[in-house]
Amino acid sequence: MSDTVIRVENLAKKYVIGHQQEGRSNYKSLRESLGDGAKSLLKTVNPLIQNPKSKIRNPLEEFWALNDVSFEIKQGDCVGVIGHNGAGKSTLLKVLSRITEPTSGSIRIKGRVASLLEVGTGFHPELTGRENIFLNGAILGMSKVEIGLKFDEIVAFAEIEKFLDTPVKRYSSGMYVRLAFAVAAHLEPEILIVDEVLAVGDSRFQKKCLGKMEQVSTQEGRTILFVSHNMGAIRNLCRRAILLERGKLIEDSTFEIALSKYLTSGSTFEGYWQRVDLNTLNQEISILEVKIMNNYGENSGYVSSTEPFYIDVSIHTKEIISNAQIHIRITNQEGIPVLTTANTDANQENKVLEKGIHNYRLEMPSSFLPPGVYNLIIAAIKPTVKLFDIVDSKVSFSIEDMGGHSTILRDGRLGVVTPILNWQKLSISKK
Repeated sequence: MSDTVIRVENLAKKYVIGHQQEGRSNYKSLRESLGDGAKSLLKTVNPLIQNPKSKIRNPLEEFWALNDVSFEIKQGDCVGVIGHNGAGKSTLLKVLSRITEPTSGSIRIKGRVASLLEVGTGFHPELTGRENIFLNGAILGMSKVEIGLKFDEIVAFAEIEKFLDTPVKRYSSGMYVRLAFAVAAHLEPEILIVDEVLAVGDSRFQKKCLGKMEQVSTQEGRTILFVSHNMGAIRNLCRRAILLERGKLIEDSTFEIALSKYLTSGSTFEGYWQRVDLNTLNQEISILEVKIMNNYGENSGYVSSTEPFYIDVSIHTKEIISNAQIHIRITNQEGIPVLTTANTDANQENKVLEKGIHNYRLEMPSSFLPPGVYNLIIAAIKPTVKLFDIVDSKVSFSIEDMGGHSTILRDGRLGVVTPILNWQKLSISKK
């Protein structure tokens, strides 16, 4: 199609990873180096000179950062690239930006590409901010006159007028990113590729950049590829998303469909625990299963910050037990307790447990917990008397930043919990 600006076919990128051999140090003395060289020479001359008992693991391993990735992007599309850490997102952008050469496959790009992949990309540290603006413009194929017409706009957007003639090696990371994004967005590339680097800037500048990218895409018809772990930012900017997992393309669809798969696939946090040894059911109360359920009724270790999620707990009681409680404690990544709740909070009658299997569901409202990683501690107890059973920190889950109320956190709304509470205006007096 004539309006296709990026076509990727069967793209693959392989890296060779080195491993340290067991019992050997990364650093060798001159004597060891000379000895190893002599041994290698002897083995070349006579392959039979080798210790038959030695079983040294191959110190080199192949790692496919991308594997058989294919997709097309049309002019004016704004596409989010999502996936967990190590999925291959940054590698894909580096290959598309011609920074890294692919191992196999083909890439066809129509138009000028501007990339903002990491702090310092495309800048010469010894040159000033002014000189780097003209250098980047020249790399994009623009004339000095064309760059000059955009110069004042770039400087104003980056907010670095005072340091314009200072070598960029003296810039802070935030100043670096402000100038780099201003250059990339204003020098009119047909394709803009942006990685997670925007996270370096402050919240006000991040919003400014997202607004500029939206303008570039919707009003100016330019193509954007945007990588971020901030799902809220991608949701606001991109209608389409590409999901990568372990170097493979898992989904290329609308953002909502890709997000659903992102939250349930390739999970570091399974959000699930089940008792394997059923012999422990001989005790009075046994915890059988704990699950994190998302708002779509799926078990997942990743849930959205803007949607409710659920904690399901199943227990087995051997006999009728009175004054028993099931406690759920949520702790943050540092192990600090965030909240504790019990099945008797709303109904004291729940203190009497009949013989059999009991299933409980705790609903956690949207935006109640800020984005982050959490652990669960589930305990069956008779308060101040007895601990029947406990599942301690065997279920972890991650709340993903989906924008909405949770983004207020960056603007000063802080707290261990961040519920959306009801306010009422009782009166007003005019004096």
